[in-house]
Amino acid sequence: MSHHVRHNSRKTIIGFVTSRSGDKSIKVTIPYKTPHPLYHKVVNRQTVVHVHDEKNETHVGDKVEIMETRPLSRLKRWRIVSVLERAISTEDLAVSENDVAESVPTKVTKE
Repeated sequence: MSHHVRHNSRKTIIGFVTSRSGDKSIKVTIPYKTPHPLYHKVVNRQTVVHVHDEKNETHVGDKVEIMETRPLSRLKRWRIVSVLERAISTEDLAVSENDVAESVPTKVTKE
C-alpha cells in the first residue's frame, strides 16, 4: 500500500481587505515596492485580487493571509487562510450623546 503525501506548494501572500463585494467575496490589495526601470527610484505599487471569504469573517481594513486556489468563479482565484490583524471598527469608536454632553464644559454665569 502506497501513501501519497501531497505537499502544499500554493502561494500565500499578505494583503489588506479594501472592499466587500457581495456574499463571501472580498477584494484584497497587496502592496509592494519595485524600482523604476529608468530612474531607479523605489515606487509603491499594488495588486488587487478577488478573494473567497467562506465565513464572511473579514471587514474592510483587516490584514489577511490569502492562498492561491483553483478557480472558484470568473474572477476569484484566492481564498482566506487567516485574519492576521483586525481593523478598528467604527462601532468601537462610537460615542453616545451622553458621553459628549458630559465632556463639554458648562458655561458658568456670574451674578
